[in-house]
Amino acid sequence: MDTYQAVYDAVRSRFNGFDGQALIERIAYNFNFSHHTEIIKQEFMIAAGEMQRPSVLYKPTLLLDGNQWCALYGNNLQDGVAGFGNSPAKAMEDFNKEWNKVLE
Repeated sequence: MDTYQAVYDAVRSRFNGFDGQALIERIAYNFNFSHHTEIIKQEFMIAAGEMQRPSVLYKPTLLLDGNQWCALYGNNLQDGVAGFGNSPAKAMEDFNKEWNKVLE
């Protein structure tokens, strides 16, 4: 216990008069955040765009249909909107395309 106190006192005496907050403020003031701010803006815009996809907004049911994945919104294929693909991601991509198709 005595050794601990001696080490603590020695380290503490080295930092006597040290103003850590002023050092952090000086570093932050001199650091250019503009590049990082632009990256954050771009990433936010990408995320906002992804959140507008029909597969995100409407959360279709994802299930296997034979050897493909099916993303289905509705009670059945006749009345709902469905997308198919070899992976869940491909089925969701196809669902997004199908959602925007105009009936002919």
